[in-house]
Amino acid sequence: MKIISFGDVHMATENLERMRGIIGADDLVIVSGDLTNFGGERDASKVLAAVRGVCRRILAVPGNLDRREVVPFLEHEEVALHGRGLIIDGLAIFGCGGSNVTPFNTPFELSEDEIYDTLMRGYREVQGYRPLIMICHTPPYDTKCDRLRNGRPVGSTAARRFIEEVQPDVCVCGHIHESPGEDRMNATLVFNAGPFKGGGYVVIEPQDNGVKASLQFL
Repeated sequence: MKIISFGDVHMATENLERMRGIIGADDLVIVSGDLTNFGGERDASKVLAAVRGVCRRILAVPGNLDRREVVPFLEHEEVALHGRGLIIDGLAIFGCGGSNVTPFNTPFELSEDEIYDTLMRGYREVQGYRPLIMICHTPPYDTKCDRLRNGRPVGSTAARRFIEEVQPDVCVCGHIHESPGEDRMNATLVFNAGPFKGGGYVVIEPQDNGVKASLQFL
């Protein structure tokens, strides 16, 4: 099994057809937030169905542009990672959706304390297991993955604090469309694949001594 993760879909699922040759039958797809564009359960269900059309194994966190009703919908569909942790094929995976507070009053924003507590809630369900994969829609503050076009960092200080304390092997984020790329925070590789319509995705593959992760583009 390998993990294929992408996010910031915003209903634009066309690139899924191009992913068919990349995603294997036993792989796991993780959607790292913003399935919709200010949508709720109905829109999220359309995106989930499209992803299921190319991969039977799916997990997801909501993004800040998903309405809060998307959280219980993902839980009902048994794919939710928001505040949850799972062991899948030896990989410990946990997550947090939404984003830190923005100037735009988007549907699913959290305080920094809420982001930290949500990450910790998911982490506690897999604590002690490695390799450790963190899925967080909002990127950690002050990295190559959270910069606006003017260079200003706008990521989450709580996500950064959590990574500094726990040092997961990989953090997959999104949210800031202008900052697709990768960075390293001590032992943690951080990836932002950018909006899915741009063709970016993260590949995480188990290795004998941990995991190998890379940012790729269609």
